[in-house]
Amino acid sequence: MLKLENVSYSYGKSGAAVLSNVSCTFEAGRLNAVTGPSGSGKTTLLSIMAGMDKPTQGDVFINGDNLGALNLDRYRRETVAMIFQSFHLFPLLTAMENVCFPMELNGVTKADAIPKAAELLSSLGIGPDMHKRYPSNLSGGEQQRVAIARSLASGAKLLLADEPTGNLDQANSMNIIDILKRLAHEREYCVVVVTHDTDAAAEADTIYKMRDGKLTLSNS
Repeated sequence: MLKLENVSYSYGKSGAAVLSNVSCTFEAGRLNAVTGPSGSGKTTLLSIMAGMDKPTQGDVFINGDNLGALNLDRYRRETVAMIFQSFHLFPLLTAMENVCFPMELNGVTKADAIPKAAELLSSLGIGPDMHKRYPSNLSGGEQQRVAIARSLASGAKLLLADEPTGNLDQANSMNIIDILKRLAHEREYCVVVVTHDTDAAAEADTIYKMRDGKLTLSNS
């Protein structure tokens, strides 16, 4: 589903190399993990796959289409969704309103968005009693499940997760990884998780390791 060919990235005038000739493929139906030390280029890699940064050299393909030739605003709105370590929920919107937001952004009426949002939240263990709660009134694990529901609401089939378990305890971390694995295996999502968590990475179908801007396959 997502393919990188000889992708390199350097910072502006300094020319400091962050990524060097990265080539890899992330397939739908698999949970993919990218591990590596801080500063190795993992987050930059994720940003390029999300269409937020453009590679200095090389190409990114989504379902065979070169990302550089696509409308990136539409790509970010409809094809790819991000999940973050710090959840990035809108603090003044309820759980329900957070999940409705990407649907309304894509032209879905609020009346149509609410039942779909309720279904998504409930499927991730966020019951009706929590739908009207604000993020500050939810636990870390609950906030991350709301964030996942919001990412699914856009209809995107490519999920990019940047340290999604970084602010969670072990039990909640494995719960989130299990949710992402089920989305890949049962619903054919392409899921890429950047993580320092070795237990989380061990659950992935494919594990890549990044060091000094170079990506190597650890398993298959």
